[in-house]
Amino acid sequence: MTAPTEAAGPPPIHGEAFSADPHAVYDRLRAQGPIVPVEISPGVYGYLAVSYRAAVHLLRNTPARFAKDPAHWAALRNGEVPQDSPARMMMQPRDNALWKDGPEHARLRRAITNSLARVDTHALVESVARIADRLIDTFAGDGRADLIAQYADPLPMLTVIDMFGCPAGIGERIVHSVSRLFEAGADAAQANADLESACLELTYLKRIRPVRDVTSHLIVEGLSEAEMVQTILLIIGAAAPPTSSHIGYGLRRVLTDPSFAGSVHDGVRPVSDALEEILWDNPPIPNYCPLYALGEQQFEGVHLAPGYPILVSFAAANGDPALKVPPGARAGNRGHLGFSAGVHACPAPDLARVIAETALERALDRLPGLDLAVPDGDLRNKPGTFLAGLTSLPVIF
Repeated sequence: MTAPTEAAGPPPIHGEAFSADPHAVYDRLRAQGPIVPVEISPGVYGYLAVSYRAAVHLLRNTPARFAKDPAHWAALRNGEVPQDSPARMMMQPRDNALWKDGPEHARLRRAITNSLARVDTHALVESVARIADRLIDTFAGDGRADLIAQYADPLPMLTVIDMFGCPAGIGERIVHSVSRLFEAGADAAQANADLESACLELTYLKRIRPVRDVTSHLIVEGLSEAEMVQTILLIIGAAAPPTSSHIGYGLRRVLTDPSFAGSVHDGVRPVSDALEEILWDNPPIPNYCPLYALGEQQFEGVHLAPGYPILVSFAAANGDPALKVPPGARAGNRGHLGFSAGVHACPAPDLARVIAETALERALDRLPGLDLAVPDGDLRNKPGTFLAGLTSLPVIF
């Protein structure tokens, strides 16, 4: 297999055609091999791991054979990635655990895990329920709502902002900037700058007036200013937009899938089952975790050239027919890669589950007779390589 270059014409994993039916694209790519060349965003090329075996091989062999550090990205080193590229904003070097290898990664990840371990899960449930009720109160009397714009999108972000002890003004800037960054649109570079500025302001504030919140816990871990900014950005970015998508997909599932719609309301099956199936079928982060081969490598007959990013398609890997995990066996099965795997796996999946489960339960409790206001087939996905989700979820109740 040749290196992924423009001349080779690799298929795009961006744009309207991809977003309309990404799973069909994954199926076509998987027919070509376990790891295939792709265009990540306009003019940005790399590989995509589309089989479960390939994804696990990459994740389990990091950092022994595959590095996270974008210093290995040849096109970035050579100035060939446009400054305003959406892929650059999502894949460029940052002073946080996601982009480090070895001892530096271990130190920065330990700061995150130590800080998140101090989050009181009982208080978190109460916080999510309080925020959920406040959001629902704004439309409960209308009999109809868009549960994406009015509920699923704002709820996780407001929850995480609360966890970080963010004042309202800084919190609003972070909310707006994170959403723009994950949309990977034309203003991604400006969104990144705005987000870094807000995170730096929050860091300065908490150094002066620390309290019992995640920002203050990170400061206690001894992170530098640059590390604080990028670690706050990492945690908020990893926790809020993906959880918003998870909630949106979960609400859709319990409203449209007969195996959940009846039993969830009857209290027979918990919403956690619906949410676990979403992590199999439509993981909120479908393609990410860029890695770089340390030297020329082979995997199942595929040649991997160093210098090119290799993205892991969690969505394609989970849908790999070779897994032979039927849909009926996915509820409660955590063999998916929805939270990644290996040393760079999500450091706090249980906190994400608490937020999503509480959000679904509050919506089902507060909105009697909840049903879709449009046919399920009319619902559309957000465009994007790195973040999956619904554009809207119109309901009546």
